Amino acid sequence: MNNIALVGRAGRDPEVRYFESGTMVANLSLAVNAYKRDEAPDWFNLTIWGKQAQVAADYVKKGSQIAVSGRMTSEKWTDRTTGEEKSKPVVVVDRITLLSSKNDSLGGGGGQAAPAAAAPARPATPASNQPAWNTAPISDEEVPF
Repeated sequence: MNNIALVGRAGRDPEVRYFESGTMVANLSLAVNAYKRDEAPDWFNLTIWGKQAQVAADYVKKGSQIAVSGRMTSEKWTDRTTGEEKSKPVVVVDRITLLSSKNDSLGGGGGQAAPAAAAPARPATPASNQPAWNTAPISDEEVPF
C-alpha cells in the first residue's frame, strides 16, 4: 500500500498552473521537522491537483502549517543539456488540511495568532428547560477553524 501522511510548513508559495481543460495543478515544497530537534528538517516536493490545488493556491503561503496525505511517486525526465535521465521523489497529494489560521504567520506576525474575541457572558442557569449548552447561539468567531 502506497500511503503517506505529513505535517509540516510550506517552504514556498504554491506554483499554480492551469490547463486548457480547466484542470489546475499546484506544486510546492514541505519542510517536516526531524525526530530530533537538532537535525535539519526533511523536505518533500508536493504535487496537488484539482480542487485541493485551488485550496492550496488560495490559502497556503510560505510558512503555513499544513497536513497532507497522498502517495509517493517519482517524476522522471531527460535533461535537455546533458541528455541524462533524472528523477526526483514527489508526493501526489489527495487531501490537504490547513493547520495555520490566516493570522498565523512566521513573517511579520511573529508567529502569534490574533487575540481571541471575548466570549459572550452566559447565564449560570438556563432561562427555560433547555440544556445550558443550548442557550446561546455560537458566533463565527467562536469556531476554532
